[in-house]
Amino acid sequence: MDRLEKRLLAEVARASYDFRLIEPGDRVMVAVSGGKDSHALLYLLRQIQRRAPFQFSLFALNVDQGHPGFPDRTLPEYFEREGYEYKIITEDTYSVVKEKVPEGKTFCSLCSRLRRGILYTQAALLGATKIALGHHRDDVIETLMLNLLYSGQLKAMPARLRSDDGRNVVIRPMVYLSEEELTEFAALKQFPIIPCDLCGSQENLQRKQIKNLLNDLNAKNPKVRANVFAALGNVRPSHLFDVALRASLGVVEADETPEIGAPAATTRESAPVVPLSALYRTR
Repeated sequence: MDRLEKRLLAEVARASYDFRLIEPGDRVMVAVSGGKDSHALLYLLRQIQRRAPFQFSLFALNVDQGHPGFPDRTLPEYFEREGYEYKIITEDTYSVVKEKVPEGKTFCSLCSRLRRGILYTQAALLGATKIALGHHRDDVIETLMLNLLYSGQLKAMPARLRSDDGRNVVIRPMVYLSEEELTEFAALKQFPIIPCDLCGSQENLQRKQIKNLLNDLNAKNPKVRANVFAALGNVRPSHLFDVALRASLGVVEADETPEIGAPAATTRESAPVVPLSALYRTR
């Protein structure tokens, strides 16, 4: 085992420990698209499985989305050669996306929603306790920047998330790994890469713009990406403006002075007197 593989395995194990990603008795469904990241995820999780001090199982699931020219034998042959348990699901989301998305608009949002729905359904049918996705540290950083600049939200990708329907738990074991080292690892392992010919061909994606921005900043200061990621684990609620968050955490500064006309109270609901700020509310 080379040094890079050891480092990647150590970081996957650390993420699992930090966020309870892989637990005893889990049956993990690894979503394998055919890209470098999902290939690396499947490989690393099997290595973890072989060394883990507890039992868990995993299998690969690929969704053939009906893209023209998709090499439908590439992944099955690879899975069989390497001894992976796997399942291939055929769903023509390609036609749906091409029909529904207006000319000039990006496909990613609808395509990912359709694919995620398929994954959730299959996880329930196949008895998976976790759905493992191949997002890495750079995906997390770019998502944070996208939400910050285009959605007005301070939000990134969670390492562990329960789906809205409550049936599935999504995990991202590679959140501590950079895209650069995963690219190097995929080349070393010679994974059979299948490129995306739908969204990957669009040049006006906001995510690509964010990636270019980060690349430019990182070229001037090589610590930029690491600092952005580190900020996600170094949050100061007292310096943010989410009133509900501050209230839920009991953030009240010792030197804060109550508004004139407002009682000494830690929450707005408990204040019986209308504060001065009410005079300036838009009617």
